[in-house]
Amino acid sequence: MTKKMTTSIVLGLMCFALTLGIFIQAKTVKNSNMTISQNYEENELRSEVLKYKEKYDNKYKELEEAEKKLEEQRKISTENNEELSAKEEEIKKGNKIIGLDEVTGPGVIITLSDSKLDINSVLDPNSLVVHDGDILSVINELKNAGAEAISINDQRLVPTTGIICGGNIIDINKEKVGAPFVIKAIGLPEQLSGLNRPGGYLNSLKEKYSIGVEFEKSNNITIPKYTGVLTYKYAQNVK
Repeated sequence: MTKKMTTSIVLGLMCFALTLGIFIQAKTVKNSNMTISQNYEENELRSEVLKYKEKYDNKYKELEEAEKKLEEQRKISTENNEELSAKEEEIKKGNKIIGLDEVTGPGVIITLSDSKLDINSVLDPNSLVVHDGDILSVINELKNAGAEAISINDQRLVPTTGIICGGNIIDINKEKVGAPFVIKAIGLPEQLSGLNRPGGYLNSLKEKYSIGVEFEKSNNITIPKYTGVLTYKYAQNVK
């Protein structure tokens, strides 16, 4: 092999190594830029979500202040008027029934959580998860037992409340909540305790599907008011 040929081979290898190095560096820079861009977009999105949450919290505080002022004005205007006082009591009673007022009283607290069993140990992994149907069954039993107010993870149930499954979360009042699901119900504890009977639905979830079930009676349960807006477009008063 001549010296000229050797020099050509060495130069060729050096060019190849240089080209490969440039390609690797360019790819690394591109991936780095993509990562930076992705992180920037995620941070921007997170920032926007926080801004909207802050705006929502501020508006909700304003609403609460306005409701307090309205309540004060109602008290002043009905103080010496028996007819208006009676109407005010009717409004309060109605708000309590439909869920627009915070309420407190005796009742039960039921906590449902996904099974801790290995999903490979059962034929149907879905049986180890709390579903919307499970919550609906518990809610129906609570209503049949005389529950006067019910909440799920502090979401007050009202006439228009929907409970919809969405993967590993459940949509309640258009708010997404996940397990564990804490169901609070106000009513006579002795009657509501019937849900925890042997052979009942809660017992079936626990024994048959190993769903986590905690049942507690309490004399002091507070259920928050519904924070959305109730609108009735089609139901009209009968004249």
